[in-house]
Amino acid sequence: MPIDRPTTEQLTAIASRYGFGLDADAIAEYAPLVEASFDAWDAVEQLYAKQAPTAPDRKHWTPEDNPLGAWYVRCEIATGDEGPLSGRTVAVKDNVMVAGVPMMNGSRTVEGFIPVRDATVVSRLLAAGATIAGKSTCEDLCFSGGSHTTALGPVRNPWDTNRSAGGSSSGSAALVSSGGADLAVGGDQGGSIRIPSAYCGVVGHKPTHGLVPYTGAFPIELTIDHLGPITRTVRDAAVMLQVMAGPDGLDARQPDRLNPDDYVGSLDQGVDGLRIGVLQEGFGIPGVSQSGVDDAVRATIERLRSVGAKVEEVSVPWHTDAMALWAVIATEGATWQMIEGNAYGLNYPGEYDPELIAHFAKGRRAHGAELSETLKATALGGRHALDVSYGQHYAMARNLALEARKAYDEALDRYDVLMLPTLPITATELPAPNAPVAERVARGLEMLANTAPFDVTGHPATSVPAGPVDGLPAAAMIVGKRFDDATCLRVAHAVEQLDGGFPMPTSV
Repeated sequence: MPIDRPTTEQLTAIASRYGFGLDADAIAEYAPLVEASFDAWDAVEQLYAKQAPTAPDRKHWTPEDNPLGAWYVRCEIATGDEGPLSGRTVAVKDNVMVAGVPMMNGSRTVEGFIPVRDATVVSRLLAAGATIAGKSTCEDLCFSGGSHTTALGPVRNPWDTNRSAGGSSSGSAALVSSGGADLAVGGDQGGSIRIPSAYCGVVGHKPTHGLVPYTGAFPIELTIDHLGPITRTVRDAAVMLQVMAGPDGLDARQPDRLNPDDYVGSLDQGVDGLRIGVLQEGFGIPGVSQSGVDDAVRATIERLRSVGAKVEEVSVPWHTDAMALWAVIATEGATWQMIEGNAYGLNYPGEYDPELIAHFAKGRRAHGAELSETLKATALGGRHALDVSYGQHYAMARNLALEARKAYDEALDRYDVLMLPTLPITATELPAPNAPVAERVARGLEMLANTAPFDVTGHPATSVPAGPVDGLPAAAMIVGKRFDDATCLRVAHAVEQLDGGFPMPTSV
């Protein structure tokens, strides 16, 4: 339908907002010029309508058996194609579009949206023979490291259902851990693949930024958006990454020249002679780290030393400071792009989803009061920062991120990978629904210190179980050179082989 033309009152308000100094007579002169310009908007809408896709008719249903709260909606979609994922079921995080299947992104602001496009990763998984078994629950707009913020109620950890499954890919990790799905798609802006994988005792790989196309996933902040696999084994993660990686020509986050590696073929090369830098700043974080987690990860590293890896301590002071960079980038960037910009923002040369933009814009205005405490706190701080410093601090943080990336790169010139705990803690208890705001926000952000820096710098990072600590999973993280995801997975595979794999939980 034609775009609404501005009234005199609306033009007067806009002129006042921008300080244009236009009186009523001047507004009257400008009004017909502005109104005529909107003929182009109508033309664009008509042109788009001629090629806009429509949603396919795909059967889906609300799950009846959902003890962990990990499924949002169930379906059974397959192409019948043979491939490396034939016979495997995949849970797709509910910020990733499956055409014709409802998408909520954990939020009342998105509820009711039916995508008309498959995300690139979904198309690739289907072409590889996978069966999409449903959409996994995720946190409210994916902005929490805890699993208590989704609008449908908490996702529960299969190791202890009173504890967090981690976020924001909470349902994906809980389903893989409990056997509800063979494989899952996760997303990661501050650790959201690796956090739930660590809490739930499964494997999670955050690819190098840009390696896997983000096309068709709900954006948060272009410079830190990632999609990747969550699986029970490292080999499965490598197979999934092999399928998902590579350019699609639609995602401007991806570099012009991108050649995915042979992630599966390199797994069995072992670690004899590989250089591992033990990142000192990732251990003993004051007031946060649990000694049992640190000990479990160091024991894992020592097992790698026993089979020929060359292990040394290394210090990268930027690792501590990078958390502040992430906080500014994620707060101001998400406020500007996801909240003010209705997910996509402007000035992005890749593919948009106009239907999602319009749906979310209306939903955010109607259901803003129902957003999570974490989102509200972020948007309050982000909008204030933008109002008083005009994005200057975001610019500072993005410039400093280049220095942080350089510091990790310099360490990785001396070592093949860096290792540290994925999270400094094991899964914490879910907060009560009536818990104070400060507690609920803390449960969403308390675990980010080691994961978030690598979203800012874009380095690949694999989380692999490192052993139980007081009956709960702990995990080691392997960080590699940008676009050397293969070596991260190779070391993680060696860890898995030395440990004999990690058991499934028995509580569900």
